[in-house]
Amino acid sequence: MRTGSEPVTARSPLRLRCALALWGLLWAVAGTVLFAAAGQPGWAIACAVLIAVTATDLIMVIRHMRQGPHYQPGRDVPPYEPVRNRNVPPYEPVRRPRRR
Repeated sequence: MRTGSEPVTARSPLRLRCALALWGLLWAVAGTVLFAAAGQPGWAIACAVLIAVTATDLIMVIRHMRQGPHYQPGRDVPPYEPVRNRNVPPYEPVRRPRRR
């Protein structure tokens, strides 16, 4: 059942993002080593740039995970309630005038 508050109560999938960053980091390291061994410096540099990007992403994900339940609530933490506008009844669409 949709309530209309999904973007407000959405939770970030940081664990999945962490796993994907680790997977990408492993492939980028392997690519750098293999391309350097094969004598392809251009591709080795490209993979080295990917190492830097994925390592930065991994550091940021781990930082957000360590900041606690405000950024990555566990399964036992209920989703945040949306902030309600006092002038508009809850979950009622705002009617806008039609443009002519």
